[in-house]
Amino acid sequence: MTLLDTADMYGPFTNEELIGRAIKGRRDDVVLATKFGIVRSEDSEFRGVSGKPDYVRSACEGSLKRLGVDTIDLYYQHRVDPGTPIEDTVGAMSELVSQGKARFLGLSEASPETLRRAYEIHPITALQTEYSLWSRDPEDQVFNTCRELGIGFVAYSPLGRGFLTGQIRRFEDLPEGDYRRQSPRFQGENLQRNLNLVARVEELAKEKGCTPAQLALAWVLAQTKAQELSIVPIPGTKRRKYLEQNVVALDVNLTSEELRQLDEVASHGAVAGQRYPEAMMHMINR
Repeated sequence: MTLLDTADMYGPFTNEELIGRAIKGRRDDVVLATKFGIVRSEDSEFRGVSGKPDYVRSACEGSLKRLGVDTIDLYYQHRVDPGTPIEDTVGAMSELVSQGKARFLGLSEASPETLRRAYEIHPITALQTEYSLWSRDPEDQVFNTCRELGIGFVAYSPLGRGFLTGQIRRFEDLPEGDYRRQSPRFQGENLQRNLNLVARVEELAKEKGCTPAQLALAWVLAQTKAQELSIVPIPGTKRRKYLEQNVVALDVNLTSEELRQLDEVASHGAVAGQRYPEAMMHMINR
C-alpha cells in the first residue's frame, strides 16, 4: 500500500503536517494525493467551497509547505465550486502541473458533465467519489464517463463510513460529536433497515472465512474487472491493527456466485437514507 490520500481540510491542516513528518526521508516510497476546495478556518468552521484560480494557487502552496514536498502526485478539487466555472479551476490546476507542483489532476464528487468539461481543459487522472456495497450511485452514469475518458476511479468510504465493519449496532455506538450522528443512514428506521443488510454481509463473510470489512473491500476490488474500470479503494482507519486487517482483503478472491449474492444483498438502492444530510447533498455530483 503506497497511496496516501489526505486533504487540507482534514484537521484542518494538521493531517497534511502529520503525513509530511511520516514521509520525510522516504518521499519516493509513496504516491501522495491531497485536495483543496473545502474552505475551513483554523477552528474548523466551514467557510464554503472555492475553485477560484487564486485560491487554487494559494491552497497548493499551503499543502506543499505542510507536506514538506516539492510536488504533489495527485491533486484533487475536493468539491466542485458552482460559483466558478470548472474550466477556470482546472485551468489554474493545469498551471500547477506546468510548474511542476502537481503531477496529475483529479476531481471529487464531480458529475459526468463536469468531468467532460474539465477533461477538455486538462486530462483528469482520477475521480474520487464514495463507492461501496453501501453506496453504488456511481454505477448509474459516472462509471460510463470514466471508462469513456480513461479516468481512474478512487472509491472513498469503501467500508460505508465504518458501517460495513459490523462494529456499529445502534445509534449510541457513535461517539458524541461524531459527524455520522447527522447522517440519515444512521438514524431511526433507516438504521434498522441498514443493520439488517449488514447482518447478511456478516453471514456471507463468516461463510468466506473473513471479516465483513475484508469482504466489503474485496467486493470493491472485484469491481475493477466487473466494471471494466480501474477502481482503487482508500479505506481510512485510526488503528494499525485495522490497517493490517484491511490489507488482507487483497487476498480475498470472490467467486462469481459470491459476487452475485453480494449484489443481491446490497443491490443498488437497498441502503436506506441519503448519504449526507440534505444541506451537504447539494455539494456532491455537481
